Amino acid sequence: MTGSFSAEGGCACAKVRYRLTAPPLFVHCCHCRWCQRETGAAFALNAMIERECVELLGDEPACIDTPSESGRGQKIHRCPGCHVALWSHYGGAGPAIAFIRVGTLDEPDRFPPDIQIYTASKQPWVELSHAMPAVKGYYKMSEYWPEESIARLKTAKEAHAARHG
Repeated sequence: MTGSFSAEGGCACAKVRYRLTAPPLFVHCCHCRWCQRETGAAFALNAMIERECVELLGDEPACIDTPSESGRGQKIHRCPGCHVALWSHYGGAGPAIAFIRVGTLDEPDRFPPDIQIYTASKQPWVELSHAMPAVKGYYKMSEYWPEESIARLKTAKEAHAARHG
């Protein structure tokens, strides 16, 4: 799973630095209105990865409970100094999976989206590529995710549940 993979990132002031020790499970480009509001941009780009594969190299980020459109909320991990959002844990995926903000990686171009989601609410000036899957809302994981990523997700959730009851 991990091999020699490594990718680093961090916040604007460099107090919080992190390293990914495995490739992301899957990368979402989300065009929902909630992500637009939260980021102040046209979409959010999140690389999903097991939390155990996110190694802290600097200060500990602050965890902020934030509402979400689903009603289950999310925990956004931000630099306590510059307040840049580095990753989130969403209610549906739980704490076993981190949604890394791709823009905080040192080489974000290594992690293009695997799918565009909630395109029904995308900004009209955003043009979608026909080379990348795009769905109007959410999707069935089994239709888009590689089998290896599905297996890693299941393992991460089971390991987290075993440790935390």
